[in-house]
Amino acid sequence: MTEELEKLSGYYQEGKLAHAYLISTNNNVKTLKVLLKVIKNIFCVQKYSDNCNKCSLCHLIDINNLPSLKIISPDGNIIKKEQIQELKHLFSKSSQYTKESIYIILNAEKMNKEAANTMLKFLEEPDGNVIGFFLTNEKENVLLTIQSRCQLIDVNFENKDFEKYNLTTDEYCNYLNLTTEYLRNLEDNKGSILINNSLIDYEKKDIIIFFKLCLTIYNQELESRFVTNINCDENFKFLNKFSNENLKEKIKLIVEILKEIQYNVNVNLLLDKFVLKMEGVNNEII
Repeated sequence: MTEELEKLSGYYQEGKLAHAYLISTNNNVKTLKVLLKVIKNIFCVQKYSDNCNKCSLCHLIDINNLPSLKIISPDGNIIKKEQIQELKHLFSKSSQYTKESIYIILNAEKMNKEAANTMLKFLEEPDGNVIGFFLTNEKENVLLTIQSRCQLIDVNFENKDFEKYNLTTDEYCNYLNLTTEYLRNLEDNKGSILINNSLIDYEKKDIIIFFKLCLTIYNQELESRFVTNINCDENFKFLNKFSNENLKEKIKLIVEILKEIQYNVNVNLLLDKFVLKMEGVNNEII
């Protein structure tokens, strides 16, 4: 639930906002979206509403270009000391845009020892005009001394995607794992058309679910970039190398395939067509 996050703007108005929060969540992308709405609510010079287009601050947040808002994500597989030092240097200057400066650490459990210790010193000497948010889905791996200096918020999103397909949770997970592994092999050029052998025993209704999940995966990857200009879901790191334009072309292709499959077509030929066209997109647009 997101109620605790949504209360933060009220705490700010009352002067009760803490200087640091550790947000334990099962979905970094959705949590970040809600948190950015809260930050807009705090900063907006107008009366904030969803999709606010009345002020430049909300627009700058949308494009991740507000100087007083810094989002840090892992550089490769870790968050490095240099990234925290850069944050400290940036926030040592008074903000010219907003009263407070806000930083968000994504995948906070990935701070290496040096980064965590540097961040700890930052937290031990809090500036009243700096507010920090640490997002993690592995709270137990965040340095205990950092945890102790933050207020904890639990944010969990219930995954009801399985209901759309009339599946049990286990069935949905099996389909999702199959689809993710298939796309990983396809995008890494491991097997080309031969990867369709993994779907040979599936019926048409199963293949429709497969393509719908493909569509969801590419849409979510693209959406995460528009939220923060960074990638958030570790399961889909194999998509990081592709441009937004590339992902959009693949989404259009999957939509076309889903339309075709509704008719009496040869599913195996359609799958081969899908692989060839996906490879064509990659050859044209990386």
